[in-house]
Amino acid sequence: MNRGDDFYPVVVVGGGHAGCEAALASARMGVRTLLLNMNLENTALMACNPSIGGPAKGHLTREVDAMGGFQAKAADRSALHVRWLNTSKGPAVRTLRIQCDMWEFHRAYRLQVESQPNLHVLQAEAVDLWVEDRRIRGVRTSLGQVVECLAVILSPGTYSGARVYIGLDRFQAGPMGNLGSYRLAESLMSLGLKLGRLKTGTPPRLHRDSIDWDSIPHQEGEEEPCAMSVFSEPRVVSGFFCGCTRTNLETHRIIIEALDRSPLYTGLIEGVGPRYCPSIEDKVVRFPHRDSHPVFLEPVGKDSNEVYVQNFSTSLPYDVQVRMVRTLPGCEGARILKPGYAIEYWYSDPRQLEPWLEVKGLAGLFMAGQVNGTSGYEEAASQGLVAGVNGALRAMGVNEPFVLGRHEAYVGVLIDDLVTKGTDEPYRMLTSRCEHRLRLRHDNADRRLSFRARELGLLDDLSWGVVMSRMEDQRKLREALEGAVLKPDFVNPRLRELGSSPVEEPVRALELLRRPEVTWETLRDLTRIGGPSESWRSVEVEEKYRGYVAREDRRVERMSRMDQVRIPEGFDFGSVRGLLRESLEKLNRVRPRTLGQASRISGVTPADVELIWMHLEGGDGP
Repeated sequence: MNRGDDFYPVVVVGGGHAGCEAALASARMGVRTLLLNMNLENTALMACNPSIGGPAKGHLTREVDAMGGFQAKAADRSALHVRWLNTSKGPAVRTLRIQCDMWEFHRAYRLQVESQPNLHVLQAEAVDLWVEDRRIRGVRTSLGQVVECLAVILSPGTYSGARVYIGLDRFQAGPMGNLGSYRLAESLMSLGLKLGRLKTGTPPRLHRDSIDWDSIPHQEGEEEPCAMSVFSEPRVVSGFFCGCTRTNLETHRIIIEALDRSPLYTGLIEGVGPRYCPSIEDKVVRFPHRDSHPVFLEPVGKDSNEVYVQNFSTSLPYDVQVRMVRTLPGCEGARILKPGYAIEYWYSDPRQLEPWLEVKGLAGLFMAGQVNGTSGYEEAASQGLVAGVNGALRAMGVNEPFVLGRHEAYVGVLIDDLVTKGTDEPYRMLTSRCEHRLRLRHDNADRRLSFRARELGLLDDLSWGVVMSRMEDQRKLREALEGAVLKPDFVNPRLRELGSSPVEEPVRALELLRRPEVTWETLRDLTRIGGPSESWRSVEVEEKYRGYVAREDRRVERMSRMDQVRIPEGFDFGSVRGLLRESLEKLNRVRPRTLGQASRISGVTPADVELIWMHLEGGDGP
């Protein structure tokens, strides 16, 4: 149905990481999509640390990548510094972190959205939603235009109702001094949505030439070829390093004496800040027993003298920031290019969302990113992709939404936590939040998710071919290891060197790989079997942890029974006798879709779940 230039089946509001991934996903599925962005120069802006990845966050990025998303590719194309993290820990939590050239990252995303078939980009602000009979009909823009649509994905980030604080000065502005968005939140509140205020912040940026780099340790990048995306060619990234310094007692003294000028400690800021990424003044106050905190000096671009001061976020006055910075080793003569600041913004209680990120009772309205109370580019991108898929499905008239379970993806854990438990602080994805970490590894994201992405139309033939080739490499490697037999006199000397018990009979190479002491590098040297390093790593992890994964699979199977028990829409929880009053209140607020989701609501007891199940089954429990 062609309704003219002012009709798009899907409209995405906001051109940040969530909005870009939502728009790209919808367009890749063949749906004509419009991306509204207040300023195209801010497309996928890295307003805070220009890095992608790290524990749990890297897992999210790999999952977005496995489903055809762009974030990992943009990180690879703009990489300045690459490191593997958690290498001393188990394989479940190992992942890459890439320090990016923020401008190359932005340019890569902008080129991608502006050249994507089925996707149109327009610089305009969405100021109001057109809703009839609790169903989205369109969006009104700052240009006086009314865009008719079937689905809207809202991803305004920290621009919505944004207010910036530097000391006791405050003013209306978005991240990095850009314009904020102030009318759209009023539209949401008029529709009955519950909004709250959150706060995040950023550190000062320093001039590279004003830092004494020779006086502090350097953190170099990986010497082996790496890539965040399974579709990128691994390469060695060199030429840039990160500096390592620390705060000290003098830094802390300056901070403590300036707290009467802090918007955090004078009550000016209403919003709650991120627990897992606090400001430096918050760290000093909350951990008075610590004499110092680590600080990292990180590049932001190849053609820029700007340096990001990681772990030094602050909203103290500018003059205090100058004195604080100059107490850091290596920064005694440092000059500030941009002061740090705090930013406060509107967010929507994510418990108002369905598990597919559609607003309950408002057909066609989806939300993704920091508007749902999350922090971080990776959390935003993963929500954006899921919202984009479901917006496209809504526009196509498909009734079955796209939902990822907690056992399928970190993305599933993130969204389930949000819509079930809600959040009153910026939510950050952590590996500890994921109960199926061994299943949901960095290395197997494509094997977990690419089949579903292909079915949805998110992966083109070329990308699908890459996935199939990777799987074939691993299959061939496994077969070769299964067929390779090593004799005792050949392998025992090496086993003794490794502290592993010798063998008395010929042994298959694959069996040896299951031993904790035998690494894939050792076995490759012994067998002379080739194959990509990443395939070797994946096969090694699967073999070494096969028993643990099998046990986890049984847990997943038990839990999936409850997730398959549907709770009818409009179900009267008050009709279930014996429920605790607190449980009843929370069940009515969240309105869980399945018994499994009900069981994950904080405060709902196993006994409550049992009562609901018995009621649904007509008196028979699980």
